[in-house]
Amino acid sequence: MEATAAHAFNIQSFGAKGDGQTLNTEAIARAVEACAQAGGGTVYVPAGRFLTGAIILKSNVTLYLEAGAVLLFSTSPDDYPVVHSRWEGVNREVYASCIYGEDLENVSVKGEGTLNGNGAFWWELFSKKENKYPRPKLVSFDRCRRVLISGVKMVDSPSWTVNPIRCEDVTVHNISILNPSNSPNTDGIDPESCRNVRISDCHIDVGDDCIAVKSGTEDSPERVPCENITITNCTMIHGHGGVVLGSEMSGDIRNVTVSNCVFEGTDRGIRLKSRRGRGGAVEDIRVNNIIMKNVICPFIINAYYFCGPRGKEKYVWDKAPYPVTEETPSFRRIHFSNITAREVSAAAGFLYGLPEMYVEDITFNDIAVAMAEDAEPGMPAMMSQLEPMKQRGFYCGNVRDVQFNRVTISNHEGPAFYVENGQGVEFHECRVKQPKSNGPMVVEKNE
Repeated sequence: MEATAAHAFNIQSFGAKGDGQTLNTEAIARAVEACAQAGGGTVYVPAGRFLTGAIILKSNVTLYLEAGAVLLFSTSPDDYPVVHSRWEGVNREVYASCIYGEDLENVSVKGEGTLNGNGAFWWELFSKKENKYPRPKLVSFDRCRRVLISGVKMVDSPSWTVNPIRCEDVTVHNISILNPSNSPNTDGIDPESCRNVRISDCHIDVGDDCIAVKSGTEDSPERVPCENITITNCTMIHGHGGVVLGSEMSGDIRNVTVSNCVFEGTDRGIRLKSRRGRGGAVEDIRVNNIIMKNVICPFIINAYYFCGPRGKEKYVWDKAPYPVTEETPSFRRIHFSNITAREVSAAAGFLYGLPEMYVEDITFNDIAVAMAEDAEPGMPAMMSQLEPMKQRGFYCGNVRDVQFNRVTISNHEGPAFYVENGQGVEFHECRVKQPKSNGPMVVEKNE
């Protein structure tokens, strides 16, 4: 334990028992309250298995888990108070997260112990549609400043694992997240409408997106951007996407850097998604020094994403141009560099803007994509009227000012670059290796 151990509020001193059976919610709450009343400090969880309901933290409190400490969260919904927060970008009543706080300052979750969300109970409840309120997240803070989550291992989250909402000055460092690959909606780290967020040195193996940056939907009354986000030195395994921006992006997502990461088996790599009705802009994004392996598609920018409420309505899937309004999403100033992707199955990249709002100002520098020999057909993006693809190159529709510089595509079928309704698309020192069919490297079609 760190130097503050002598002044820590040990939960055992407040009656907690680490036998894995005694419910310790009230004992931990007493420790948190005593710590807060003393002006702040550390609530200390020693080695042992401590069963508990939701833990509501307070300002200036650090929750510290010693090596060998497990907080095992209850499977009784009664142990989770109902709070008003966000669920999938919409303000509503939800079960409080396993660790939760709102309107706090200087709050931390740290240590070498484990947070076990006992998720199987909640996943089954979800599959049966028997949950009265949306499931708890494992760790979530709402409208907080100076948040630190560091060191701990997180397993079997009921839903999203780490979800700061409308927070400022957030650090997530050196945590491990392990949720089964078939567990529903168990995203890893989802900063939502946050400002100044640093995510580093994390290992994420989950059942949905590994890291997803979000800013609320059109159904949220306030539009709060998610901005100034850095993601670096992370390994991401399984899941539906490595780093995802959207589809909840009505408040804007901007100023995001992703660097020095490895994705393996994440279905998709860097994935940007939205649709008509959401509005908002995704802009000023830089992705650099990434290795990907065994993904369906490494690069996706999709303005026709159809999942979620109203996603199947005509205005979402229609390829005819619509008037540009505040409901029109936009993607611009997005730059990829120094990226290797191997064993790719569907396509090297998929960029598809709206006919009334092209995806624009996109660059790909020093990119190498090799298709898998035994690739299975797959969907590069969730979009109506899109057929499965297999070993395709870059597919670009409704794009403007796109540059491909020193991009190599290997082992592909058809053209390495197919451009439909493109303006100002340039190719510099691009090449193909071992193509499976003869034909031009670039095919351009304009209506």
